[in-house]
Amino acid sequence: MTDPPGTVMASLTGGDLAMIVTILVLMMATTFLALAETALTRMSRSKAHALAESKGTRGQRLLWLVTRPERFLNPVLLTLLICQLVGATLLGVLADDLFGAWGVAIATIVNVVLVFTVAEAAPKTWAIQHPERSALLAAGPVAALARFWPIKVLSRGLIGMANVLLPGKGLKEGPFVSEEELLALADVAVEEAVIEEEERDLIEQIIEFGDTVVREVMVPRPDMITVSADFRVDDAIEVMILNGFSRVPVVGEGIDDVVGMVYAKDLMRAGRDGQAETPVTDVMRDARFVPESKRIAVLLPEMQADHVHLAVVVDEYGGTAGLVTLEDLIEELVGEIHDEYDREEAKVEYLPGGELRVNGVMPIDEINELLRPPLPEGDWDTVGGLLLHLSGHVPAEGEMVECGGHRLWAERVQRRRIGRVRIALAPDLDRDDDRPDPEDSSGAPSGSPTSDQGDGSEPVERGADAGSGA
Repeated sequence: MTDPPGTVMASLTGGDLAMIVTILVLMMATTFLALAETALTRMSRSKAHALAESKGTRGQRLLWLVTRPERFLNPVLLTLLICQLVGATLLGVLADDLFGAWGVAIATIVNVVLVFTVAEAAPKTWAIQHPERSALLAAGPVAALARFWPIKVLSRGLIGMANVLLPGKGLKEGPFVSEEELLALADVAVEEAVIEEEERDLIEQIIEFGDTVVREVMVPRPDMITVSADFRVDDAIEVMILNGFSRVPVVGEGIDDVVGMVYAKDLMRAGRDGQAETPVTDVMRDARFVPESKRIAVLLPEMQADHVHLAVVVDEYGGTAGLVTLEDLIEELVGEIHDEYDREEAKVEYLPGGELRVNGVMPIDEINELLRPPLPEGDWDTVGGLLLHLSGHVPAEGEMVECGGHRLWAERVQRRRIGRVRIALAPDLDRDDDRPDPEDSSGAPSGSPTSDQGDGSEPVERGADAGSGA
């Protein structure tokens, strides 16, 4: 039988009382560290900068911690673990001395309940409800803990052991937020009506903008409209009027020999001044050349700063791969920009039975937004390139290949170029319920090339600035 409560209290020794006080102190430390962990990891850098300007020393400590989370996170987690384990051990020893084996079992249950409610759930909830107040409250003690060299050395040593056990070199810095987490957060914001669907789409386009290279947005070489260096000013004006462009590359011996760029304003000025018979090379300007692997996030500010609207894209061998305009780059952020020379066509045509008809130059990633399962991605950028890769030759019109649970038909082939592709789910796969209704073509992704027109002999225009018909 266990002793009555009065007998237990009377049998407490000085060591037992010290142990109780220690357990209570450790519980309070656990509570504070749980609050600090939640408050500091949820504090954004922008908010920390604002608090540093308005809250003085406490704000400066907070900014020092938030800008480098690895300074405090590992020491805080290690100290929190030590407090919890030591507190649980002391409580078990005390319960065994006072009540025996049954006391240890009861103490374990009580410890779990207290730690979860008092030392975990309650402080973390309060930190979420009062983010600024809790972060400023925790900044001072946590900064001192992060500078306490025994904890700092011990945590770094244990992290080093963990990196030895794990493959690779581990993480030098952290924690970090991935692009997927940012998009998931934006989706939640849309569901809770914090932002609009269009704003969420713009966030996704901005994230993808940083990963896009010039090759993915350029007007391809076969669609370029150029003028020969032998042309007169009048001839060049005629080419621009027929195609609706304001800037056109000038080529010498061939398309790989781009010698300059001619502008409609310069041509009209020359024609007005009686120079209609002047060679176009006399009024052309220098051309700008960029590699096809260059990121458009880097190219856009460069073209803005240099007041350049059109650049010739070159491949790794120095040949002309295509051209890119300022409009092409901006369209990656805001979607298609149509002017009076552009012909708006359906980007995706939905056919009966859940099939799709798309342009052969439509990017794979845009098509995959409409398909489940997605088409594979690789060394090709377009669905036409994928079809060429799968067939191993230039397919004939009507030729079909199977890939990724889908059937792809080359519906239109223009010389060696696939102009139009029809896509259907394989018979053993069901159509995805999330796909847009065939009667509604609004599910087509913005910014994708338009489908073929007429008999396929005309290229599809992208913008009046480009010397191209892509």
